[in-house]
Amino acid sequence: MDTSEANDDTLGIEVILPDGGKPAPCCPHGPTLLFEKVGKGGEKGRRFYACSACRDRKDCKFFQWEDEKVSEARVLAREAENQSKRPPFTQQEYCKRFRKFASLPLDEKKFCQDCQILLLPTEREAHSSHRSTAVTAAQLRRPSAMLRPLDNKKSNAQYLFTDRSSHFLLDTLAALGYKRVLCVGTPRLQELIKLRNLEQSHEPMKSLLLDIDFRYAQFYSRDEFCHYNMFNHHFFDGEASSAILQAFLTEADGEKVVMVADPPFGGLVKPLANSFSLISQTWRKLQSSDNSNLDMPMMWIFPYFFEPRILECFPSFTMLDYQVDYDNHPLYKHGKTGRKQSPVRLFTNISPRDVVLPKEEGYRFCSVCQRFVWSLNRHCTKCNVCPSKDGREWKHCSACEKCVKPSWRHCQSCSRCALPDHPCGQTEGKEGCFNCGSLKHKRKACPVKDTHRVSRHRPGAKSGAKNVSHRHVFKAKGKRKSGAARRAKKMAALSV
Repeated sequence: MDTSEANDDTLGIEVILPDGGKPAPCCPHGPTLLFEKVGKGGEKGRRFYACSACRDRKDCKFFQWEDEKVSEARVLAREAENQSKRPPFTQQEYCKRFRKFASLPLDEKKFCQDCQILLLPTEREAHSSHRSTAVTAAQLRRPSAMLRPLDNKKSNAQYLFTDRSSHFLLDTLAALGYKRVLCVGTPRLQELIKLRNLEQSHEPMKSLLLDIDFRYAQFYSRDEFCHYNMFNHHFFDGEASSAILQAFLTEADGEKVVMVADPPFGGLVKPLANSFSLISQTWRKLQSSDNSNLDMPMMWIFPYFFEPRILECFPSFTMLDYQVDYDNHPLYKHGKTGRKQSPVRLFTNISPRDVVLPKEEGYRFCSVCQRFVWSLNRHCTKCNVCPSKDGREWKHCSACEKCVKPSWRHCQSCSRCALPDHPCGQTEGKEGCFNCGSLKHKRKACPVKDTHRVSRHRPGAKSGAKNVSHRHVFKAKGKRKSGAARRAKKMAALSV
């Protein structure tokens, strides 16, 4: 389901957010998410549980129909599998190991590249056949440079900020007066904060890293790192980690808190927004009565083409023109022209005029829009906005009454702007509503989009199954499939 939410009007797969009802079954990544296949014409779709973090069955094979009865033996087998995927040490044990490691002489500090773990002297023999390297004090302060980045784009891909983007973010937050930074999936930002605190050349900041990569637990104290899944707001260490987050969000001595989140780009927007909202609610409960209606200051880093999805969840957010780039991504680099530019932007509820973008990198302030924009993002007097999203200079189309990308041309047959080689006649939005068939709206605006959910449950495990196909959502495994997967494949074949 790579970015399936971006085109779920075609696939008809919808995420059903938890509403406090019965708990979802768990996979190694915590509570699963509930999905539903939405059929054309309001056909009933059977709901199913799948992993919150992995969009590919080969990465997490969990699959269960919502109304499926699971045997006790299968529940126990799942619990055993989930336990086997837990980190080798608890957070407390990692902290003790780090203190021992830090006290070792320099020539005894080793890191196992194969196991991605700091080695204590008593463990070297067990890792003697593995590749290991020496570790310096400077490397201990930059664990993201030591650890091998996770590279699965569909689940936990780690694209690490360049120094340019890291310094911009931190300088901006410091200028805005924030003293506590909640780093959700942003290990590079966490490192830079700690490095600056050591230099003592700036006002000290506190930071807390929430990340699904448990390897970072080797390098930070319990007050600096929590093993966390941002797709289901799950803390793997339970209440202990939740208490750490709550303590961090308490703005003691006037220390303002801000959250900076950098989720995997293949992640679904709705579950992420739900998790960030829950963090904001926790923050809000800790505020004085005068500020209890405010939202927690946030920066969500995501590609610009997800803007409609993010604004749907957070209407108060604004997308800024700043281009975030990454060290280990082949395309997401800061550039000066067209396709060489990174598509990753900042979405924030902080006032756009207060986020000063660097003039030396080509940004300027638009006095009409009251925000900083890219130099090629020219203000359109007809639209009364700086319209460009991708860094190129857009042009106004009088027929469409809006600004469009420079490569687009107005097509008289389609009555819209599109690429010159577009399939003419397939007018955008012509297919109309996926749910009821109306040409006047899309499924998300359908007044009867939820009616198919009424009385969706029928007696028997097979009810409505033939209306569901999750083959678009999860790739089939090469090896023998589980019974549930084989049954689902058979049902999918019947529905074609």
